[in-house]
Amino acid sequence: MYKFNVKNIKIYPNNPLVLIAGPCVIEGQDHALFMAEKIKAICKKVRVPCIFKSSFLKANRSSIESYVGPGLDKGLKILEKVKKEISVPVISDVHSIEQIAPAASVLDIIQIPAFLCRQTELLVTAAKTGTVINVKKGQFLAPGDVENVIQKVKSTGNEKILITERGSTFGYNNLVVDMRSLEILKRVGVPVIFDATHSIQLPGAQGTCSGGQREFVAPLARAAVSIGVNALFSEVHDRPAAAKCDGPNMITPEELAQLLPLLIKIDSLVKREFNHGKSA
Repeated sequence: MYKFNVKNIKIYPNNPLVLIAGPCVIEGQDHALFMAEKIKAICKKVRVPCIFKSSFLKANRSSIESYVGPGLDKGLKILEKVKKEISVPVISDVHSIEQIAPAASVLDIIQIPAFLCRQTELLVTAAKTGTVINVKKGQFLAPGDVENVIQKVKSTGNEKILITERGSTFGYNNLVVDMRSLEILKRVGVPVIFDATHSIQLPGAQGTCSGGQREFVAPLARAAVSIGVNALFSEVHDRPAAAKCDGPNMITPEELAQLLPLLIKIDSLVKREFNHGKSA
């Protein structure tokens, strides 16, 4: 298992659960600061380390009419403000090689979107920055094939790698989570994240945008944490119905606050049993 820190947050074998959370896309500076502060307060109350996530640009929206975010320059300035004022690490995704250098100057984690997880030049260029790289496993990719993705990142000497499971394509406009995937990814040796909100997405199901089934976020999160993932990824919005992107699969801060205590109990039990088994 690779061991490294994201700022002061340790990522190592069987680390206590970490939360990566925030709105799907930046909807403005005030909203980003508000959400980061709210999520941090929820996590502080239950002693869960948190990393703030929001996209400065969404390059893969269903429709040409869809909101894509504030863009690279403005979006990174907002994330930098969140990072400094709220004192949380930040993560966002890049879609092109040109975005990588400016993104690396601000982000604590560079995220490679699922659709781009096999793009060799994008992976290698991002890895060369020395920043922590989170690769979202493509909906089309078998968990065992992730080893090839990891080797592309490692070829640069950068071993600060995270892999996120976000569900697999299951026919048209649907995703399914094969929980075996989490166990297979763990065996590869890199820290594993479970994306509890994109996993219940219904891609393109509403014609010009994606749908979602947020009622399944909690049960899938509980199942993933019981397998012993290193972190949980959840998109969170104060008003999902009014969100500019991915509203149907985001949860509210209140739902997050209700879910986290149980996840911590499950996480603590699973990792205590694992560590006990190692020392026995």
